[in-house]
Amino acid sequence: MTLDDRPATPTAVACRAPSPTGAQAHTRLYRSGALAEQGFPVCDIRSHLAERDTVVWLDLLQPSLEDLHVLSEEFGLHELAVEDAVTEHQRPKLDRYPDHAFLAAYAVSCKEGDEEMLRTSEIAAFLTPRALITVRKDQTLDLQPLVERWDSTSSLAASGVPYLVHGLLDLLVDGHTAAVAVLDDEAEELEDLLFDDRPQGSDLQRRSFELRKALTTLRRAVLPMRDVLGTMLRREYGLVDDRMVPYLHDVDDHVQRAVSDIDGLRDLLGTILDTNLTLASNQLNETVFRLTAWAAILAVTTAVTGYFGQNIPFPGAEERSGFLASTFLLAGSVGGMYVFFKRKGWL
Repeated sequence: MTLDDRPATPTAVACRAPSPTGAQAHTRLYRSGALAEQGFPVCDIRSHLAERDTVVWLDLLQPSLEDLHVLSEEFGLHELAVEDAVTEHQRPKLDRYPDHAFLAAYAVSCKEGDEEMLRTSEIAAFLTPRALITVRKDQTLDLQPLVERWDSTSSLAASGVPYLVHGLLDLLVDGHTAAVAVLDDEAEELEDLLFDDRPQGSDLQRRSFELRKALTTLRRAVLPMRDVLGTMLRREYGLVDDRMVPYLHDVDDHVQRAVSDIDGLRDLLGTILDTNLTLASNQLNETVFRLTAWAAILAVTTAVTGYFGQNIPFPGAEERSGFLASTFLLAGSVGGMYVFFKRKGWL
């Protein structure tokens, strides 16, 4: 079954809420390690959790604080975790409470040619013993790939909530890795622009600034995920069963690789900017050499014409031979200076 099989009308967050805000909700029920139902009303979650061997996924899109307070009564969520779920610009983290955990992470999308190179979306999740509650603050994260990922690894569903969390983290980290690949392509294009014969100064600087900004944003979203995965994998916390440990280690490996690639791109971008400044400085020096050489050539002609322009008669004055001699002297001096500077590489 897919998300298209669910009821078309979004479910209110809590059926018993006095004035529900109508936040959209998606639900899934696993029973004895198999998908049993999805798209059911949120108010049925209590009865489903009363059954044995059931695990529930609940996703909320842009819920209000009131909506989450209703859920906190149902699931015993800590008030600080509820507050973090609706607060903007949270740092990626995994907070542990006596009977549940709170996860904050970021979904990332990156496409070449977009006006905004990198886009991020905050995702919050409550991990209870028998339920995973995800909170999306916008629609950037598409749920269909997440559901397909769970369906493709349904043999692991017996692990319950750790199985659902793995699918979520795997999807988010794959998005981070894809963003790194796009930014790497952008860095290669900047390298090609460095030695382009056509002037690319302003465009290169603008794209370099945008790339640096995107790398900084991406690093803030990816780097803390190492601590998140490290906390989840600690056996004394009991957040993951033995079956899911290797799969989360794989996700952690992808995070480590993404962080390493981001740091490498940051170093490469620094090298590109330094090289660009060096090339600009060299080009300026060459321009100064050329101007100096031409100024020296013109100085010779100025000296000769100034000298013969005095009131002192020069040899051959007022004669055709004198005029020709002075003209050849001027042309010869200019040609000689040009050849000299050309050999020096200043022209």
